[in-house]
Amino acid sequence: MAVLLARRAVILVVSLLVSSGLVFAFMQVLPGDPARVALGVNASEDAVARLRADYGLDQPLIVRYLDWVGGLVRFDLGTSYISRALIGPQIADRLAVTLWLVGTAMVIAIVLALPLGTVMAVRHRQLSGLLLSALSQIGVAIPSFLAGLLLITVFAVSLRWLPANGWTPPANDPVMFLKQLVLPAVSLGLVQSAVLTRYVRSAILDVMREDYIRTARAKGLLPMRALWRHGMRNASVPVVTVLALQLATLLIGAVVVERVFVIPGLGSLLLDSVANRDLIVVQDVVMLLVLAVLLVNMVVDVIYVAIDPRMRAGGAR
Repeated sequence: MAVLLARRAVILVVSLLVSSGLVFAFMQVLPGDPARVALGVNASEDAVARLRADYGLDQPLIVRYLDWVGGLVRFDLGTSYISRALIGPQIADRLAVTLWLVGTAMVIAIVLALPLGTVMAVRHRQLSGLLLSALSQIGVAIPSFLAGLLLITVFAVSLRWLPANGWTPPANDPVMFLKQLVLPAVSLGLVQSAVLTRYVRSAILDVMREDYIRTARAKGLLPMRALWRHGMRNASVPVVTVLALQLATLLIGAVVVERVFVIPGLGSLLLDSVANRDLIVVQDVVMLLVLAVLLVNMVVDVIYVAIDPRMRAGGAR
């Protein structure tokens, strides 16, 4: 296990370095000048040149890249080109909002997908299994932002049960916080649960065709009991893989959903920074998302070893 963790840590560091180089290079090829955007189109060239010097934009690219990466290592995310405010506190506040949204959506997706996917697999030849499969296919085809708009139309505009948008910190008003969290979290969670349900169904169907499940059935165990006692652990390996991918998808989907529901999360900060040409904020937010995805993949690799003894033996070699 120690060797596996060390190997994954090295892969994580190398992946972060490569990703940081790609993110920085991509930011440099985008059109526009942050100093010009900050001062306005009527600013003189001398004023723009002085602001570029203040930002360090007149330095060679390699120097700027090393300064930026060095700041990330020291947890110094720099200063916004537009607001001149420290970026670290801004991202921390927005990250807390996004984590509430993504975490709740992931719980909704798991709570719905695991039992529904299992029922779809066990009853795949029955009408109920076919109906659930058809509903999941429809859910896969609906994007999160469209699901959000439909939920707003029904529950906020027509029924007036829940607010259509906005965000209240849980410490200020827990009841309003929950009301404003429901619709965006459900819009993300429902769509992802439809995708996850298909993978759960496929994984369980593969396990149900194994000889050891047929042997358990021949000994008198009911399908669900045989599956629970002998097959769930094997079926969980591909599902864990999909959960990691789903979490990355939720982080990306939250960017659009936050805009639909006017939620001040990382997605809104990223879109606003792109519009304002605040490239240093964009770089920091994108690298934070990259780090989150890479950490999730690393954790999944460790979970594989805990779930599947065969992989533990392979890792030891």
